This record gives sequence, C-alpha cells and structure tokens, in this order.
Amino acid sequence: MTNGSPTKNHKPTPKGLLGEELISSQLITREQLKQALIRRSQVDMPIGSLLIKMGFVSTDDMLAFLSKKFDVPSVNIFTKYIPQDVINLIPLEKIKKYKILPISHQNNTLTLGMVSPQDFMTISDLEFTMGMKIKPVIIPFFMMEAALSLLSSSFEDGISGETVKNIALEDKNETHTSPKIEALLAYLVKAEASDMLLTAGVPPSIKVSNQVKRLATVSLTPADTELYARELLVNRDEDWEKFIKTNDLDIAVTYPHLGRFRINLYRQRHSISITVRRLNERLPSLKDLRLPEWIREYALKPQGLILVSGPAGHGKSTTLCAMVDIINTTRRCNIITLEDPVEYLHKHKKSNINQREIGRDTETFEKGMRAVFRQSPDVIVIGELRDKESFEIALRAASTGHLVLSTMNAANSTSVIRIIVNMFQENDQKLITMLLADSLLLSLAQRLVPTRDKSGQILALERFTNSNRISNLIREGKLHQIRAQMETGCEEFTPIDLSLADLYKTGKIDFEDGLTYSVNKQLYQEVTGIKAQ
Repeated sequence: MTNGSPTKNHKPTPKGLLGEELISSQLITREQLKQALIRRSQVDMPIGSLLIKMGFVSTDDMLAFLSKKFDVPSVNIFTKYIPQDVINLIPLEKIKKYKILPISHQNNTLTLGMVSPQDFMTISDLEFTMGMKIKPVIIPFFMMEAALSLLSSSFEDGISGETVKNIALEDKNETHTSPKIEALLAYLVKAEASDMLLTAGVPPSIKVSNQVKRLATVSLTPADTELYARELLVNRDEDWEKFIKTNDLDIAVTYPHLGRFRINLYRQRHSISITVRRLNERLPSLKDLRLPEWIREYALKPQGLILVSGPAGHGKSTTLCAMVDIINTTRRCNIITLEDPVEYLHKHKKSNINQREIGRDTETFEKGMRAVFRQSPDVIVIGELRDKESFEIALRAASTGHLVLSTMNAANSTSVIRIIVNMFQENDQKLITMLLADSLLLSLAQRLVPTRDKSGQILALERFTNSNRISNLIREGKLHQIRAQMETGCEEFTPIDLSLADLYKTGKIDFEDGLTYSVNKQLYQEVTGIKAQ
C-alpha cells in the first residue's frame, strides 16, 4: 500500500528514522525505501523529498502521516503564498535558528509552521516576546529546508509555494535552472510593476513605486542573465554583435500575448545585467496620466519648442507620447520621430507618423536630425536631446516653422535653459539664448511620487511657459529671477513645490515624500504648514 491513508496502529520506530516509520504506516514498501536510500547516496536531497519525487508517497499522505504523528495540523506550503509582512513578524535569525516559518496572522493569533511542533519552549518564548497566541502546525523538514534557503537569498516579495516545491524536489547536483524569461515578463505584467531588474547574484527583482522587491526564487547566475539577454534580442546575431562592441544596448520587443517592453542590456562586474520596462500598448491620455488639459493647447501649436524634463524613470517619454497622440488625432500633418528605442507604437490617424529608431533606421540622433528637414516634417519628436549638435538643429527647426517636442535630464523646468546655453562656446551662447527666447513654448518638469498607501505613484508637475516677460528674462540671462520672483506661482510659472504641497494637503502623498522631491524645501514647508523635524 503506497497511496492510502496511514493505518491507525503502527509499530513505534526509533526517533528520526522517517523511512522506517513510513514502512510501519504502510505508506511505502521496504523495496521503495531501499531504492530511495540508494538514490540519496547519489544526490544531496532529504529522504522525504526523494520519496515524493520518486512517486513512492504523495505529498498529502506525507503531511497526513506527520500530522497524526505529532497530533497537530499540517500545512502544505507547496500550495501556499506567504506574504512578506507575515514573514517579517519574526526576526530572520530566530526563524532560521528554530526552523520555524510564520504562515498567517489573524485575530492576534500567528499560525506557525514548525519542524518540531512539540517544542513548547520555543512556542512559549515567542508568545511572550510577541504578545500573541501561537498556533503550531507541522511542516516537513524538507519543505522547511527549502523555504529557509529562499529566505537566505534575501528576496523581499513573500514566499511562493511553487518556488519552494521546485527547490525541495530539485537535485542539488542537477544543472541550475532559473525561471523562463516569458514567465518573468508575465509576472512583471501581473504585478503591475514598472520595471524588472535581472542581475547576477540576486533573485529577479521588480520595481513597484520606485521600490525594489526581490522575487521568491533563487539567485541568478551570470549564465542566466546572458541567456536572458540573448533570448530578448530581436535580431539576435546583429544585436548581440552590437552589444559586444559597446557593452550597452537599448531595444524594444513585443510579445503578442504579454505586451511591449523596453530592454536595456549593460555589463557590470564581468556579467550582463538587464532592465526591462513594461510599456502600455494603449496610448495614454492626459487624463490617464493626471496631466492638466491646458497641455493640449501647447501640443497643438504650429511651431516652437516643448521640453519635458526630470530624472530617468519618471514618465517623460509617456508624457511626450500623450502629446504626440493629441497631434496625431487632431492635426493633418507629417510627424517624424527619432527614438532610442521606439517605445510606444503610434498608428496613422489624421496625421502621417514615421517612427525612426536610432541604430536601426538612422545611425545617430545627430544624423537623423540632419536628414529630417528633407522629410517634409511639420512636427519633430526627439526621444531625448543629448548633444550640442542635436540641440542646435532642434532650436533652428523650432524657430523656422516646425513644432519640436523632446525630453532631457534636468533638475527643474528652468535649469534646462542654462544647460542648453552652457553646451555651446561662449561666442555662440548669445545666438542660442536668442533662439531659446523666441522658440521656447513650454518646459515641464515632472516627478512620480509614491502614493500615501504605497500602492502606486502620482505625478507632480512644474510648469514654465514662455511670455514677453519670460522671453526678456531669458535674453538678459536672468534665469535666477524666474524662480526667485515667481516661486509662489503665476501664470507663466508654477513650481513643483506647489504641486507637491497640493498632493500632500489632499491626502495623496506623505509629507516626507513631498519634501524629498521638492526643489525649494522651505517653500514646500511653508505652503503645507509643517516644519520638517
């Protein structure tokens, strides 16, 4: 009898000889135990795991046997998900020392998985120090060992029963196996995270509200990340050759059943690391992004320069995408984009839209910009302004009848002007300043701030629009006066500090997060009415 329930009467066996006790309970035969012991001499694996893996006893029968033996309920953690906040109820050193695992917490009672559920000293100690009732349940040693090995991997996203099962039933001398890349991308989508980080030495990680959380799986090896990199490449030989030469590569890939992703490959410490950004296939609207409707008016201007600034990962490309879609939906014009890589795929609506990818459709931003005037553009969209040549061409285009939209890395909406001007030689700066004063329409600076409940992020926006007064200040090089004289807000300039203060006062963000992202911390504190400690 190998699959039935344990018999009521079985002969006692020496403590710890699990195989003998299972034979006495008629759950396995002597021959099956012999085969398992032979196999154990070949692999590093507990006897309980081997008996289940070899099909000699079912997981449920093993749990029923142990439950009867210890006279406590059993838990099959192969089928459980244990949240990180439950695990954090007990310090990691105690969990590993006592071989225990918090399972669930309800009504001041902690359900605690234990290898030795009759260890009343440990139970009493935990009840005293934690001030809650402990309900012990039995977890087999091989399950517990697998779960604790995950905890030592320093992940931060709870324990997945499926992962525990894979580790518990895996031969230690078998080839290392890691999650499939499509499974990881599916998890990224399901978790509604912004990014996935694949780095050798730690488990796969996701970013939620700009916080890194490690998945409940084993750490990746350099071989794993190289395999992922090769699998993600669109044109495998060509892209791999390019990456080998530069040690950096940006691409975008589409998986029909999962969506579109932006991929960045880079080298670090003699291995490959990968950042995967999830892209929404549905083009976002101003309302989706919590952007004000007045942006539409600027997006539909026939000529001029619109800049969106902020750190990497704070939604600049997405804001640009929303403005391009407004133009595409409303105007009948020719739109040329230069992107590295192409992230959002636009369809032709009222406008013709041509999306050129750097490295595929044109060699560099500079070459793409120099060729753009021969393509009869009405609207030019540049993924990111990076060098002096591109800035110069963009400014000339904006001042000669084209609408130019782009992003750049800058601390705030006014510093973009100083950054652009300082790129040029002193004898060219006066001309560039004049071009900026004449062509700049709108400069936005944005930050994505964690929401109060930490379930997502919310946009804080700084607005800087051109006017006769602003244009004169730019020409005269008096940029510092814009922030100094207008910091409490006016028609042309609304500092991000006011946006952050409003988000705090309406209960959308924590005070400390607003303070972190503010430019003028004193102004932010004055408007919120709170002094930082």
